Amino acid sequence: MLYLKESRKSIDEVGTAIEEAAKKRKFGVLTVHNLKETMKKKGVEFEKECRIFEICNPQQAKKVLEADTRISTALPCRISVYEDGGTVKIATIKPTAQLAMFGRKDLASVAAEVEKTIIEIMDEAAG
Repeated sequence: MLYLKESRKSIDEVGTAIEEAAKKRKFGVLTVHNLKETMKKKGVEFEKECRIFEICNPQQAKKVLEADTRISTALPCRISVYEDGGTVKIATIKPTAQLAMFGRKDLASVAAEVEKTIIEIMDEAAG
């Protein structure tokens, strides 16, 4: 259900690499949530670095949304980059696992294709 990679790069380097790898594969980074900064603005001290990249391929999103708008609750896809025990980790919930919650076996091939691409993005960014 969870795909997890480790990287020797810094969080900033991984973030830049995610953006570049996503663009090469026709995925866009819609936004990046910096949890440490966001929580600080809300008056909550959170010491760990954690950034969440929301990514999307509009053509793939259109396919699943036209078939079942409920799937909008699982979009866009997210890649989390965080520090844990001195190591930078990159994680995502696999799209195939998310789609399974909706019981839409007819969309399994789309989820598998998106998952393959997200794993490629993560693997490249981690390298």
